[in-house]
Amino acid sequence: MFKKIIYLLVGISMLQTGVSNGQQLPVDQQYRATPTKINNLVHTKLDVRFDYTNQFLYGKEWVTLQPHFYPTDSLRLDAKGMDIKQVSLVNDQQLVPLKYNYDNNSLLIKLDRKYLAKEKYTIYLDYTAKPNLLKAQGSAAINDAKGLYFINPDERTPNKPRQIWTQGETEASSAWFPTIDRPNQKTTAEISMTVLDKYVSLSNGALINQEKNQDGTRTDTWKMDLPHAPYLFMMAVGDFKIYADKYNNIPVDYYLEPKYSPYAKDIFGKTPAMMDFYSKTLGVPYPWNKYAQIVCRDYVSGAMENTSATLHGEHVQKTKRELLDDNQEGTIAHELFHQWFGDLVTAESWSNLTMNESFATFGEVIWREHDGGKDRGDKSRFEKLQSYLNTTKNGKSPALARYYYHDKEDMFDNISYAKGSLILYALKAQMGDDAFYQSLKKYLTDNSFKTGEPQQLRLAMEEVTGKDWAPYFNQWYYQGGHPILKITTRTGENSVILNVAQIQDSTVQTFQVPLTVDIYTKNGKIRQHFQLNKRNAQFMVPVPAAVEFIDIDPEKVLVGQIQIAKSAADYLYQYQHAPSFANRAEAITYAAKNPANTISQQILTEALKDTDPDLAATAIQGLDLSNPAVRKSTEKTISTLAEKSEASVIRASAIQKLAQTKDKKYKSLILHAVNDKSYMVIASSIMAIKSAYPDQIQQSLKRIDPDATDYLKALITELSKS
Repeated sequence: MFKKIIYLLVGISMLQTGVSNGQQLPVDQQYRATPTKINNLVHTKLDVRFDYTNQFLYGKEWVTLQPHFYPTDSLRLDAKGMDIKQVSLVNDQQLVPLKYNYDNNSLLIKLDRKYLAKEKYTIYLDYTAKPNLLKAQGSAAINDAKGLYFINPDERTPNKPRQIWTQGETEASSAWFPTIDRPNQKTTAEISMTVLDKYVSLSNGALINQEKNQDGTRTDTWKMDLPHAPYLFMMAVGDFKIYADKYNNIPVDYYLEPKYSPYAKDIFGKTPAMMDFYSKTLGVPYPWNKYAQIVCRDYVSGAMENTSATLHGEHVQKTKRELLDDNQEGTIAHELFHQWFGDLVTAESWSNLTMNESFATFGEVIWREHDGGKDRGDKSRFEKLQSYLNTTKNGKSPALARYYYHDKEDMFDNISYAKGSLILYALKAQMGDDAFYQSLKKYLTDNSFKTGEPQQLRLAMEEVTGKDWAPYFNQWYYQGGHPILKITTRTGENSVILNVAQIQDSTVQTFQVPLTVDIYTKNGKIRQHFQLNKRNAQFMVPVPAAVEFIDIDPEKVLVGQIQIAKSAADYLYQYQHAPSFANRAEAITYAAKNPANTISQQILTEALKDTDPDLAATAIQGLDLSNPAVRKSTEKTISTLAEKSEASVIRASAIQKLAQTKDKKYKSLILHAVNDKSYMVIASSIMAIKSAYPDQIQQSLKRIDPDATDYLKALITELSKS
């Protein structure tokens, strides 16, 4: 019992201290309480028109609410930077004017009487939203907060479409319609948009009506009949072509600029397979009546998981040729997983953002693993671990569930995204897949169309497994940091002694973590499991034969760092015999940083055949071709890779490496590469020509096809200067 309430008691103690002192705490030390519910949103009906000249929205709103529990005679709505023209109570067919105060941010309405719990009432508002006049501040993840955006409204910018789109997260929907703009509110919706008839519209839910008007406009009505949070409301208007796909009779639509519509399937084509995988893995069918993805210009973030209608930034929009070098499959998977974690069940407050973003990032990992195999999933986890670790020092980092922060936007960081996803994966490893996914199913089912926090996830896991998971959540969700394990080994005649010290900063907690060790001997591999629960611990493993290598955390699920002394021979052994993605990446990185080492060159030579293109490309760059022996053993392979590898990153890397030799026998190969289909390879080729055969650069630039010339315009201009 004490374990489960200790952090609550600490929090209460801090609050009491703050109150008793009678002093205003610095903003970073103020407890961020879940917003109190006085009134609950029930239904939001909007009728909006757009003014491109002034970049205004003219809106009419009918918002239905009810008191949450206590009777109330007042209503507060968020409404940022608006002209409020009318506020009335809808009484049958009559509009009864209501008194209100408005401070340009919050609309406080005096109701006609005191309403009891669950007693519904409807407010009518006539307003003008002026998003461009807002002084809104965004974050590193979402760099603006105006809510509503007009792109090229006067059509003065050539070759740029005219668009309108919205961005609600975190609390910017209230910049285009009055609402209770909090993640713990949910409402059904109906949005009627009057748009120019030549344009396409998109919003949440189903398009239930289209009506042409006499002035060249059309009114589209979209209905979302399942409740969702206000920040997930969306609109988009513009010249889009729609590619119609489907999953189990659910419409799956891709909205792209006409130029990119032929590539819709190439960009988004895995979406139905993702929906099928997530639905079956979670045991909860895709919860909405459609799924649309739209790509918009000048978007203020990467992508946004609006309910049933994800908005992507223009970087997702690529031709088939561009897709040879890069795609946004991870982003597509991430936003889709949000339709369950974030949309179906929403973080009850920004303090609990982990219930949205950690899960969506975890969704990327499991899709990679499902679609591309274990190595691809391991790579995804490895990249996220490095991303997290690169933002930390001495093992220090904030808690995953944070109730003290400067600004809600600060929650959109590598803790909520990368670290949180790894904590979930480690939890899956401890629980087992079946128990883990049954727990997620229970969490989603119990809290559908409501909100959630880590404690609800914990309780679901405890009910499924019969085990107390409070220690895990207390350690990983409510305290910060990660372990840094310094490991030394001593080999005896029949045993290995492991000394494990947690050397993270003294202010960081002492972690209790399971630790798995693989010991490779001449007679085979021995796997041992330990429980680490002290700053300093010693473990002994009996071994029947001479030890060749020790692999700590072989499945690479530890959310932390491991320091253990390794020789060049150790790195070679782990590359050859313990070839997890992380081990291969570590060995190649070591070898590339120590090129003079003979064993390093052996590692890099073997890595030329690595199954991961990025690792193979890194190995190519690390090879020392000034070494005659290395060159003799590798240049034929590199030459073959430059010509025939299916991966453009490998061909590009090989061309660069061959150019460094300035050997005339590679001249033809490098010159010919300007005719490659890959933009990356062409770019690599012309830079190589500039370096190795500068007298050929101008002629080579002329041989590049027009499409690539346009795509690489900036680079070509730079290389043409001298």
